Amino acid sequence: MREIEIIDAGPALVVGAGLAGLFAALKFQVRPVTILAGSPIGSGASSFWAQGGIAAAMGADDTPALQVADTLVAGAGIVDEAIARIVTEEAAARIEDLVKLGAPFDRDAAGGLVLGREAAHSRRRIVRVKGDQAGAAIMETLAKAVRARGDIKVIEGLRATQLIMVDGRARGVWARDANGKLFAVTADAVLFALGGSGGLYAVTTNPVTARGQGIAMAANAGAVIADPEFVQFHPTALDVGRDPAPLATEALRGEGAVLVNDRGERFMPAVDPDAELAPRDVVARGIFREIKAGRRVFLDATKAVGAAFPERFPTVFAGCRAAGIDPRTEGIPVAPAAHYHMGGIASDAQGRSTLTGLWVAGECASTGLHGANRLASNSLLEAIVFGARAAADMDATPIRTGHFELPEPPTVVVADEADGIARLRQTMTRHVGVERDADSLAHAIAEIGVIRSEAEGETLIAATDTALLIAAAAWARTESRGGHFRSDFPNADPTWARRTCTTLSAAEAVAAEALGASVRAA
Repeated sequence: MREIEIIDAGPALVVGAGLAGLFAALKFQVRPVTILAGSPIGSGASSFWAQGGIAAAMGADDTPALQVADTLVAGAGIVDEAIARIVTEEAAARIEDLVKLGAPFDRDAAGGLVLGREAAHSRRRIVRVKGDQAGAAIMETLAKAVRARGDIKVIEGLRATQLIMVDGRARGVWARDANGKLFAVTADAVLFALGGSGGLYAVTTNPVTARGQGIAMAANAGAVIADPEFVQFHPTALDVGRDPAPLATEALRGEGAVLVNDRGERFMPAVDPDAELAPRDVVARGIFREIKAGRRVFLDATKAVGAAFPERFPTVFAGCRAAGIDPRTEGIPVAPAAHYHMGGIASDAQGRSTLTGLWVAGECASTGLHGANRLASNSLLEAIVFGARAAADMDATPIRTGHFELPEPPTVVVADEADGIARLRQTMTRHVGVERDADSLAHAIAEIGVIRSEAEGETLIAATDTALLIAAAAWARTESRGGHFRSDFPNADPTWARRTCTTLSAAEAVAAEALGASVRAA
């Protein structure tokens, strides 16, 4: 075995430093924990950019059961109701945890939490910070708390590339630094909190480096991947040519902002009875079709927010002003952007994956809470609930320790992957986007295969693996449901009212079938 540096992370290794990872680390009570982060904690994760807040049934007119009901409707028939009950019933306790840590949630004059409303919620239940700064404020709070804990070790600047599997059990990760140096970070148990897959798309609100690395690593080790075809496109990303696209939070529509096209026509009332407050997939398709027809779309908050924009929504206001737009007096140009992946590494109610020794939490996991379409602001709630649950289960699980022989390390290739990543992102946006069909998906599968065959660097190879899982599952699901819309199968099919469970090898078999069908059709 060639020379590598070995880091003993001890009893528990948390890979990823977003909301789920940091919150989980703080919840360990028995085992000391190590956090492995590719960038400084508290800043590089998608959680930092979250604007809306955390959905929690804490109002006098609200209950967890009502939040479950809203979640079931948004999830389009495939939400795991038992998981939804767990998450909503534990919401208040997890919010209280954040309050005790110092999260500066918005308060009213009496000191109570200010609760906002977002699309598809029947009650005001979004706990926020300064209107649209929840993610940044919470992440700063958690990062400070983590650094104050003597039993939490933080390793920054190393990016995980593969799981270390020993006798069928996860025992750490292979990782490398910015110079390509290889490290073996070993542990008795591993928690993946590695974020989502939005960076696989050319237009996204996520960090462009969020390309489903956690999904790819788990899938390559044989883990079951659930619901990969369900990608949520946020309806209102700022259409100003920036990468990633700044987000115009859903809370704006909750406060009364409306969508109009460049003719000044408000089009959403004709699309859905709930108009701008319809589920995200409905609003995203409404905007997508206006743009496809050659019209620009604007989010008009001039009456709903107007002069109060800088105080009520400072993040959106700053993004608009940087693009030369004054949202107090003019509409904000918007377009759908890849925003959240409902699919991910299959997880049970304790955060366990199908691989022994690997737990998962946050966007890289698929618990069944979101079904086919995530209800707004349920994601941050899921991250803290399952971060806590995974930590508690890891603390309570007897874990085999002791010396073991490292398997043969991977070949670390440092390559210029920019062109391949750009091709992959364009392929996903054009062919596996807001609307899909068999021909476009088969084209995507073929192009993903070409990109992978030419790839040298492990980052691009991992990205193509996750992209293939998404595209193959989208080709196989011959219906439309939630965030997955097939223009050749525009209706929901009751026989498909179930979750998807797949593996990388199964996705490769579906890909071969799709390509064969495409050739026969031609």
